[in-house]
Amino acid sequence: MASGSETIEESPPRPVQVVEDKMYVAVGKDIKKSESVVKWALQNSGGRNICLLHVDEPAQRILRMGTKFPTSQLKEHHDWLYRDVKRQEMNKLQQDYSTMCSCAGVHVDVLHIEMDYIGKGIVELINQHGIRNLVMGAAADKHYSKKMMEPKSKKAIYVREQAPTFCHVWFICKGHLVHTREGTSDGVSMEVASSTLQVSPNTETGQSSSLRSRSLAEGTNDPLKLTSSGPNFHRGVRSILRGINGMRVSTFSLPSSVLEGRTNDELYDRLKQSMEEAFDESTRRREAEKDAIDSIHRAKALENLYADELRQRKEVEEALAIALEHKSSLESQIANSQQRVKDLEQKMFSNVQLLQKYKQERNELQIERNNAIKEAKELRKEQAEVAAANRLAPKFFSEFSYSEIVEATSNFAWQIGEGGYGNVYRGLLRHTQVAIKKLHSNSMQGLSEFQQEVDVLSKLRHPNLVTLVGACPESFILVYEYLPNGSLEDRLCCKDESPPLSWQTRIRIATELCSALIYLHSCNPNSIVHGDLKPANILLDSNYVSKLSDFGICRILDQNEFSSNNTAVCWITSPRGTFTYIDPSFVATGELTPKSDVYSFGIILLRLLTGRPSLGNAEEVKGALDKGDFKNLLDLTAGDWPFEESQQLAHIAMRCCELNRHNQPDLASDVRRVLEGMRVSKYTCEHDRVPEDNPGCQ
Repeated sequence: MASGSETIEESPPRPVQVVEDKMYVAVGKDIKKSESVVKWALQNSGGRNICLLHVDEPAQRILRMGTKFPTSQLKEHHDWLYRDVKRQEMNKLQQDYSTMCSCAGVHVDVLHIEMDYIGKGIVELINQHGIRNLVMGAAADKHYSKKMMEPKSKKAIYVREQAPTFCHVWFICKGHLVHTREGTSDGVSMEVASSTLQVSPNTETGQSSSLRSRSLAEGTNDPLKLTSSGPNFHRGVRSILRGINGMRVSTFSLPSSVLEGRTNDELYDRLKQSMEEAFDESTRRREAEKDAIDSIHRAKALENLYADELRQRKEVEEALAIALEHKSSLESQIANSQQRVKDLEQKMFSNVQLLQKYKQERNELQIERNNAIKEAKELRKEQAEVAAANRLAPKFFSEFSYSEIVEATSNFAWQIGEGGYGNVYRGLLRHTQVAIKKLHSNSMQGLSEFQQEVDVLSKLRHPNLVTLVGACPESFILVYEYLPNGSLEDRLCCKDESPPLSWQTRIRIATELCSALIYLHSCNPNSIVHGDLKPANILLDSNYVSKLSDFGICRILDQNEFSSNNTAVCWITSPRGTFTYIDPSFVATGELTPKSDVYSFGIILLRLLTGRPSLGNAEEVKGALDKGDFKNLLDLTAGDWPFEESQQLAHIAMRCCELNRHNQPDLASDVRRVLEGMRVSKYTCEHDRVPEDNPGCQ
C-alpha cells in the first residue's frame, strides 16, 4: 500500500456508457434454428450494428489416454487445446452469421460466455455489458401459432423473469414478434456502475476522499447492499473489487498534500482483503462444484457405455439363439427332405416296374386290337351287301325336286342356321312349314353325312327324334319338320331375349333326351350311337318338347361288334365332335360305344342344373358337392329347385362323366328312375308327359 506522503495523480472519471448503436441478438450454434431471429433483428435494427450473444454450454473435458506430458504441464496443455477449439468455434460462428448479415450491410460482433445454463448465461452477459436492447427466440419455430402471445421455451421465460429491468427484450418465433418485455430507463444495476467507477486524476482531493469514504461507509453500515443489486453474490464481489481496485490505483496517483487529510487506510485494506478472501473461497467452491459435475458426467458416461455393452451383449446372445434355432430347423428340414427323396426314389422304382408291366399289356392289347380290326373289315364287307339291300327298302320320307326346294325357301332367302357341313333354311313345302338343310356338295364329308342321315332317320321314329320329311338327292338337301323354338343351346343362352327355361321344363327335356338315347342304344338288330350329343343338336318345338337331331356322324353298331365286356364298339381313327361334350375316352382310344353318349348326357345334365358353360363345369360341381355347397351352383333363373332331388341328379350326372366307363350309370335303370321321380312329383302338366321309351325301330 502507498504511504500518505506519495503524490497522487487523479484521472477524470469514466462515465457509465450504455451502447445504443447496437442491437444484441441471442443465437445458438445452429444457424438454421436462429435464422428467423437474426432476420427479424436485421429488419428492425434501424441501421444499428448487430452483436450476437452466444452461451456455450461446457462440454465434458476428457484427456486423451496415453498423452505423454509431464504432470505439471498436462492440465495446462489440455486447457490450451480446449481454448483453441472454443476459439475456432467462435470464429466459425461469427463467420457464418457475418455471411448472413453481409447482404444487409450490417457489421456483426460476437459476445460469448461459457455457462452450464443458456438462460443464466444470457442474463450474465446483459449484466456485464449493460445491454438495453435484446432480441431472442421465444420458442422453436415448429411451435409457432397465431395465438402465441408468450415465450414458451424455458430459457426465454428465465430471461424474461431474471434479466435486469433496464433491458428491453423482444421475443421472436418464426419471424414473428410474439412478446415484448419493456425496459426501464432507471434500472441500471450496481454491477454496471461499479465496473465503470474510476477516479479522474484531475479530481480534487476532497472529492476523491469523500467518494472513497462514502463507499466504505456504505459497505460497513449495510453489507447487504453489496450484493442486492447483482444477480448473485459472486458478481457483487467481483464488481466491488473492481471498484476498489480502481480507487486504489487512483489513490496512488494523488499528490502528497492531499493524502495528509485522508482517513487511515487500514480499514479500507482490511475490507479489501476480506472481500478478496471471500471471492477466492467462492471461486474454489465453484471449481470444486465444477469438478464434481465433471465427475458425475464421467460416471454417467461410463454407466451409459456399460449399459450399451450389456445391451449389445444381450442382442448378440439373442441373435446367437435365433441362429441356433434356425440351424436346428434347417437340419430338421434337410433330414425330412432326404427322407422324402428316399420315398420318391422308391416310388419311382415301383412306377418304372408298373410302367413296364403296362407296356407289356398294351402290346398284347394292340395285337388283339389289330386282329379285331381285321375281323371287323371282313364283317363289314359282308354287311355291305345287306346294307345295299336295305337301301332299296321303302322309306318313310318323300323325294323332292330342286325346283320345289328353291320355291319353298324363296331361293334360299330364309336362312335360320349354319353348320360345319351346310346351312339350314326355313321353308313352306306343300303347305307345311319345314326346315331344309343344304349340305356342301363339293365336300366328301357332306356327302357322307347326307347318306348317314338318310340311312338312319328314314328308318327311325320316336317322339323325341327329329322327323326326316324327305330329301333332294340331286342337291344333297334334307327336309325336316320345323321346330320354331330353335335349339336348347339358344334357349339356355336366352337368345333373342327369350325367357329362361324353368327347372320343370329342364327336367322334362332331360327325361326326353334320356328316353331318346335309350331308344337309340337298344334298337334291334343294330345299336346306334349319336356321337355328337350337345345342346345345339337338341331342338324344341312350339311346346318346348325336345327332339334330337344331326345324325351326320352317328355310328350303327351291329350285334357282331362287341368288345370283351359285351358292349357294342366302333373303332374310329379320327374322332369328331364338340370338344367340351365329347367323351375323352373316345378321343384317346378311338373306341366309340353307347357309353360315349352317356358321358355327353352327363355334361348336358350339369349344364341344365347350373346354367354354366360346359368347359370346367364338372370340376366346379365336384368341388361344390365335396364341400356341401352345391346349392350355390344351381341356376336360380330357373326357379326354386327341389334341392334334395337336384343334388341327387347332380351326383348321377357326375357318375355319367366318369372316365372309367365301368363306373358310369345305366340310363334305363339308374338315370331314368331319378328323372321320372322328379318329373312326376314336381311337374304334372299334361303336355310334359314323357313319351314311351323304345317303341321299336321302324
